[in-house]
Amino acid sequence: MEKKPMKTVSLDELTDRYIGKRGTPEREKFEYELRLDLLGEAIKKARRERNLTQEELGKLVGVQKAQISKLENSLTDARFETIIKVFKALNARINFHVELLDQRLDIT
Repeated sequence: MEKKPMKTVSLDELTDRYIGKRGTPEREKFEYELRLDLLGEAIKKARRERNLTQEELGKLVGVQKAQISKLENSLTDARFETIIKVFKALNARINFHVELLDQRLDIT
């Protein structure tokens, strides 16, 4: 019996197929949640590398332990200012990438 070669597909193709094409509400929601998850993981990793508990990091930032937990587990939409304070307390450099989409802006 001859085996057929497996077809490989990219992650983008799978995401398009099962989540939705770029620009659709479903895809936008998925990518937003993914970014929050990655941000939470980055905070958790940096905190652990600094050998800090959530409570200790919270004290450095001026928030409760519960807020740090929510950030790490992507359970809240934190204020941008709080996220900056967290990374500053962790002595971590952060970079943000902003990409302008090709769309026309109408100002009326």
